[in-house]
Amino acid sequence: MDARLRRVNKEITDCKNDKTSKIRVELVDNSPFHLIGSFLGPEGTPYEGGHFEVDIVIPDSYPFQPVKMKFITKVYHPNVSSASGAICLDILKDAWSPVLTLKSTLISLQSLLCSPEPNDPQDAEVAKHYMTSRASFEETAKYWTHIYAGGPGATKGAKVVTATDSASLDEVVMAGLEKAHVDKFEALGFDRSKVIDVLRRLNYRGANVAKLNDDRIVEELLR
Repeated sequence: MDARLRRVNKEITDCKNDKTSKIRVELVDNSPFHLIGSFLGPEGTPYEGGHFEVDIVIPDSYPFQPVKMKFITKVYHPNVSSASGAICLDILKDAWSPVLTLKSTLISLQSLLCSPEPNDPQDAEVAKHYMTSRASFEETAKYWTHIYAGGPGATKGAKVVTATDSASLDEVVMAGLEKAHVDKFEALGFDRSKVIDVLRRLNYRGANVAKLNDDRIVEELLR
């Protein structure tokens, strides 16, 4: 058994034996080099009560090269791509160290949900929302947690919505916008989906609303 396999097997065993952190790691197709990690959303955050899954790929040169991780569960967070699940976290890049483990890295991801870094974002639009209107951002993040991660408000036993099954979701809430703002421009004859896209892209939220006059919005909608 080579050194990489021995180390990975030990780390998987450590995760399974640790009942305190509630970090879980499962093999994909019985391969120790492709895993699914999971953890609970941190208390006191918009992610509380959610169950988050992460895709993990162990590179050939592990532990001298960082593991590759991305969220499977959709997350509304400045440092996580809302489209692909890609993660902006220093230890997954240049700050990686061979002393880090699967468990410690997953715990760092869990901590990232507590402490967003909007000045070094993976999702620039979410970061703008976070910096413009924290209360509105948290409401949106909670809604995503409820819908995608089975967080508070989800009906017991209800199916968690997957990334590809979102047709019936409230698009306005998902985008972190106010219904009155969307209705206002939709009433001018513009398609609702396009209104949502433009308002989200221009960060039409909080104090930023006063900085964007209606003519600017209409100009964007006409493009």
